[in-house]
Amino acid sequence: MDHHLNSVHLDLPRREEFRKARARLLDACGDQTRYVVNNPNAVAAASDSKTIIQNLENRLPNGVSYALMDKDAVYHLKIGINSIGRLPDNDVVLEDAFVSRRHCAVLVHAGSGCEVHDVASKNGTFLNGAKLPGPMPLKTGDEIRLCDRKLVFICKTSAPQPTNHGVTIAK
Repeated sequence: MDHHLNSVHLDLPRREEFRKARARLLDACGDQTRYVVNNPNAVAAASDSKTIIQNLENRLPNGVSYALMDKDAVYHLKIGINSIGRLPDNDVVLEDAFVSRRHCAVLVHAGSGCEVHDVASKNGTFLNGAKLPGPMPLKTGDEIRLCDRKLVFICKTSAPQPTNHGVTIAK
């Protein structure tokens, strides 16, 4: 189990809800993703795509294929589970009093594809303006909102997706 997904910080009613969400997230990983996470040298780095929302892709560091971006930072995502919340041991730490300690997670599959999971956050997770009804696939340009924090998902390895979603990224 991922150490970022512990539930000891929650009171008992929310802890059970969190554990159910965690079980769904871990089940969604799949054998190939688990293998790559446990054997990082087994898979070569993913190759870059030529064109994907060019102005956003150019902001990603070399060797980074998946990221979340906001106006202040670029958050590199690894293959496997990437926890997001305000606790300092999350993969993506957001210093915001309204963001849950463990708010959501982005699952990056080893083969292809990514999805966002809410992990029983108090205020919910939104994808392109709609509250997550469950795990949802991600594509370049998707906006993940946690309270007032907006993160844009970028993927160098997928085919270009003609999406706008009303997202403007300041350079």
